[in-house]
Order: sequence, then structure tokens, then C-alpha cells
Amino acid sequence: MQKKSSEGLSVKKDENFSEWYTQVVEKAEITDIRYSVKGFVVIRPWGAMIIENMYSLYEKALQEKKHKPTFFPTLIPEKNFKKEAGHVKGFTPQVFWLEKIKSEDKLALRPTSETSMYQMYSLWIRSHRDLPLKLYQRANVFRYETKATRPLIRAREFYWIEAHDCFETQKQAEAQVQDDIKTTEEIMHQQFGIPFLPLKRPEWDKFAGAVYTIGSDALMPDGKIIQQPSTHFLGQNFSKTFDIKFKDKQGKEEYVWQTCYGPAISRILASVIATHGDDKGLIMPFCISPVQIIIIPIFSNDNKNKILKEAEKIKENIELIGLKTEINASEKRPGEKYYEWELKGVPFRLEIGEKEIKEKKLTLFTRDTGKKEKIEINKLSNLKKFGEDFDKRLKTKADNFMQDKIINCKTKQELKNALENKKIARINFCSIEKQGEKCAEHIEKEMNAEVRGVLANKQEKPTGNCIICGEKANEVVYIGKSY
Repeated sequence: MQKKSSEGLSVKKDENFSEWYTQVVEKAEITDIRYSVKGFVVIRPWGAMIIENMYSLYEKALQEKKHKPTFFPTLIPEKNFKKEAGHVKGFTPQVFWLEKIKSEDKLALRPTSETSMYQMYSLWIRSHRDLPLKLYQRANVFRYETKATRPLIRAREFYWIEAHDCFETQKQAEAQVQDDIKTTEEIMHQQFGIPFLPLKRPEWDKFAGAVYTIGSDALMPDGKIIQQPSTHFLGQNFSKTFDIKFKDKQGKEEYVWQTCYGPAISRILASVIATHGDDKGLIMPFCISPVQIIIIPIFSNDNKNKILKEAEKIKENIELIGLKTEINASEKRPGEKYYEWELKGVPFRLEIGEKEIKEKKLTLFTRDTGKKEKIEINKLSNLKKFGEDFDKRLKTKADNFMQDKIINCKTKQELKNALENKKIARINFCSIEKQGEKCAEHIEKEMNAEVRGVLANKQEKPTGNCIICGEKANEVVYIGKSY
């Protein structure tokens, strides 16, 4: 049973992160878990508006990089799904199957869309002139999650974007993988303020059907890793299965080279909430907050109309500079209004009463610093720059947190200590190819942690031997506990 949203947060973030997160997503009206199907939650208006803003920034970036939008059906026929053996093996336990309808094929709710989209790619691609083909869709995907679920973090339904690209050459496809990492950097890190490690996954932990996978690992306040956008080099595995061929400039028929990229927007929102929030509730980055400036008129029955009229003028002036603003004209006490909008994480609050009108200066409250100051009514255009500075502060704070959590470990004991202290360990390791799996199993069994992979955008040289098996180290890997 959810508590009343009017109640305040009863725990501190650094003392009980799990309960803090549960309370903040409920009380800030991001989600409601009281839907009667396990693992499926309702996204409430405040959460939906944040997600829409996140989608908008991500889709703008993809379109600027020559991706085009599309929509594919939610249902996938069993015969399509079972074409790629590695994909089938990896995803079958997670698939929701629909009961058979009369004489139709058995159908699955998409866990991801390779096996639906590539059927059509084989019809659309004929020549090198059709390449590159770079399409994405905004879609919901469904996974039969058997573990305990958490709103936005671990669920059975995700709101996400998936981009599926085809190229003439391997070189072009692998360049797209690096470009996907850059997109994650430009949007998730630079705009949403979520730092991450782009890690090439071990052979035993790659996407089902991929040649290799790059996962973007972000860190939560409880020291656990959450995987954010992943990009996969598919090689020609799926193109050979789905017969996606083209004629090159010499007229020779070849299979395309493919990649796919999947930012789960709802899951990224979980990182935004967890990374930036505090003991008062959410702190929304200025670039995605549904309301960037909330105007609080302070009035009595005698001057209500006068104050509201002035508040409307201020709102109009702020909207003219392209910022999102609202007026809270309710009869609640000012303190109640302050609490409500601080809980929702609105970056700035403008207070206006008789004194402010007389002085032609408004009281400006900044959510992340808690600072109050005066701003002249004729200088409201400065709010745009204030918003940019707001997001820079959030990003810097998050970056410092992440940097402090990565520890170099030279022995198994140091590795254990790092994990116990909620850190990410950086160690010399034998291999992320198949031969290193036994060492990874040892880490998982003894320390309840995972080998996450090696940096994908930077080469790090190992020294000495693997701290688990003692064999020559060929990789520098990152190890942590995850959701």
C-alpha cells in the first residue's frame, strides 16, 4: 500500500537509499505501483512529462546523426524469433508469449526488435545505394523478469529507444558503435548529468546474437551498478539469418554489417532520480524538468488579484525566452507550495508579493544550492544562463561522486574491501574472452560481484598477472555489484 503523497520523506538518502528511492518516486508522483500486474507500473503525469523531455533530446540527437524514426508492431511471430540461435538462447526465458489464437502463429511481446525489424530490412535493402540504413523507434519492450522488481530500475516493461543500423562494411559498422557511445556521452552525461563507464562486456555477458557488446555502466548511491544504454556490434549474424543482402558497386552480392543501440529512457530516469535527488526529494536537470521555474504568488484576500496579475506578466516574459514556467495560484500556504515543488525537483522558484512588486525584484530560490537571492524583474532573461549553470553543477557533482568510487586493486583482499565499501574495482585480469570465465565465476561466487568489462573508448594496458588466477594479465577490467 502506497503512503499518502502529501507525507514527507521519512528517511535520508545516504542512510537508506533503497527506502529513499521508493518514497521519492511515489511522493514526487513519478510512478504508482498499485497496478495489479507484477512488474508493471503506472507512469504518472510528472514522470511522463520528464520522460517525454528525455525522449525529445535523445531523438533530436539521433535524427541529427541521420537516423530516421519508424514504428514496428509490438508482436513478433515465433518463426521470426527463433531464426537466430544465439538470440533465441539468450532471450527465450525472458519472453512473454501470447496464447495461441485460432490458427495464427504463436506470438511474442517484443523483448527487443531485431527479429521483427530485420524481416523488413531484407525487403527494403537491395543495393549499396540503400545503405547506410539507420532507423530507430520509440517503443516499449517486455521482459519476463523473475527477480524482485523496482520502479524504473528492474521491471517487466521498459520505455526505450532502439536504433538498428545497416552498413556496407565492418569498418563503418564499428564506427557506428563508437558513435553510439558518443551519443550516450552527449545526452545522458552532458545533458542529464549521469556519468558512465563504456565497457566492452566479457564474451560470456554479451548481447544474445552479437559479436560484442558495449554497456554504459552508471553508479547508484548504494554502490550498485546500473546498466544504461548498450550498443551492440552484430556483425553479419542477423543479416545472414534474415537474408539482408545488397549488391555492391561491382554488382557482387554481400551481406550487410549491423549494429543496434538501446537507451532505456525509463531506466535512465532512475539514474537521474538517484544521482541528483536529496533528502527533500527530486532535483531535476533544468533541460528535462517539466517546469523549469515555478512562480509562487504570495497574497491575501485583499491583494490576490493584483499579485496574480503581476505573476501572469512575469510568466509571459519567461515564456518569451523559451523557458517552461507555471504559477501555483492555489490557496495553500506558501510553505506548503515551496515543499511541493522542491519535492518535485523544479530547478528555480520565483516568489512574488507586495514587497517584490514595490522593489521590482523577485525572490529567486535555487533547488540544488538552497540559495535565495533577488533578481530584477527586467533581468529575467538571465534565468536561461542560470539554468545552464544549474545543469553544470549537477554534472560536476555526479562526476566527482563517480571518480571517487573507482578504486585500483592489486590483490583479492583489496578487491573484496573495495566491493564491501560500495566501490567499483579496477583490476588486472586474465581475459574477457572465454578463458577468463572461471575467474569471473570465482568473483561472482566469492564476492557476489561481476566482471563488467574493459573500457571501450580507451585502451588501458595491464601490468603483471591476473589477481584471481595468477596467469598473465591481458586486460584491465572493472568489477562491481549490480542490480
